[in-house]
Amino acid sequence: MKLVLTVGMGIAGMVLGLVSGQAGANDTFADDVAFMKKHTPIVLLHRGDAAVAVAPDYQGRVMTSTFDRDAGPSFGWINRPVIEKGFLSADQRKGKLEEHIYVFGGEERFWLGPEGGQFALFFKPGSRFEFSDWTTPPVIDTEAFKLVKQTESSATFTHSTELINFSGTEFNLGIQRTVRLLAKQDASEQLGVPLGQGLRLVGYETDNQITNTGADAWKPETGLLSIWILGMYNPSPATTVVIPFKAGDAQTRGPEVNDAYFGKVPPEYLRVQKQTVFFRGDGTRRGKIGISPQRSKGIAGSYDASGQVLNIVTYNVQESPHGFVNSMWEMQDQPYSGDVINAYNDGSPEPGAAPLGPFYELETSSPAAALQPGETMRHIQRTYHIHGSEEHLNPLAKQLLGVDLNSVKAAFR
Repeated sequence: MKLVLTVGMGIAGMVLGLVSGQAGANDTFADDVAFMKKHTPIVLLHRGDAAVAVAPDYQGRVMTSTFDRDAGPSFGWINRPVIEKGFLSADQRKGKLEEHIYVFGGEERFWLGPEGGQFALFFKPGSRFEFSDWTTPPVIDTEAFKLVKQTESSATFTHSTELINFSGTEFNLGIQRTVRLLAKQDASEQLGVPLGQGLRLVGYETDNQITNTGADAWKPETGLLSIWILGMYNPSPATTVVIPFKAGDAQTRGPEVNDAYFGKVPPEYLRVQKQTVFFRGDGTRRGKIGISPQRSKGIAGSYDASGQVLNIVTYNVQESPHGFVNSMWEMQDQPYSGDVINAYNDGSPEPGAAPLGPFYELETSSPAAALQPGETMRHIQRTYHIHGSEEHLNPLAKQLLGVDLNSVKAAFR
């Protein structure tokens, strides 16, 4: 197995030369649920025809969703070989990918930041910012969350844990995560757009909370945590990520888009036009971009022209007096200058090497949490998959993302 590594990337940056062998994007939701139930408990939530599949053993992760639970498409990327293999013993993990992380996939998972830097959670004190020392904390990798409440359309999970960052700061925290399917009318009101006849929808929100359960306050000078929500989706040649951003000069708001994670993304994969970022979600070339909180409009999306599906991700925009954590794998001059929205496109790390997925990601983060004992930080992310004709989807794209679908499809022609 050949490894190529780039720093500060989360799971997306750990691109490995693997033959994945997982089922493709043509699998239905029902196919994926039937497979997963053979290997791990699945909580199936539904509202009408719409449904989501949630895995308690994978930290209450939304594995996939659909607008038609019987015959509809499956929107989450599922890594079948890793799920089939299951958790391994320490001896079995040695020298394998699972020594560092279990890449189960899933379209919306709970993580914690920062990844790298002097306040890193993925590097132990005294370790090096190198892959050999990189380890995903068990709380977001192997520890199951407890299902404490369930209805037909929602489920709440809890967990408690202790963490030590790279600087040796100890954190005691409680976690609560609620996954909730949204009614079509609620989704319409939240997005501020009509979702009438001719459109099929699955919309859900995750309400993610971390609480300082220790005796000491969390302070910027010794490190802060953030809630980091990442979604893995099935790519296609006709999928384009679309992120609107606020205008303004670079000194005030920073760069229009941050593509420093891997170095510059070439123009055939990244375009900036007026106040819109276009980024390929085709799973053919790895790259990652970020939008600063000063630029963000609180929304990101993508359009799959072949499937005629408009995907929208929003989050609760809130005050961030201590900034956003920085996850670069280095000692940082500005540890709280991170991005609030990220997008990642998977692909081969070098000629002849297979991608990890492929998949593409949309991600959002909470502000850095400077919490007093007993205080809670809350980060809500909402995900919507809307299917219909382009005649019905085009007004939504213009209102939500600021561009029409013809512009999206033409971005990389």
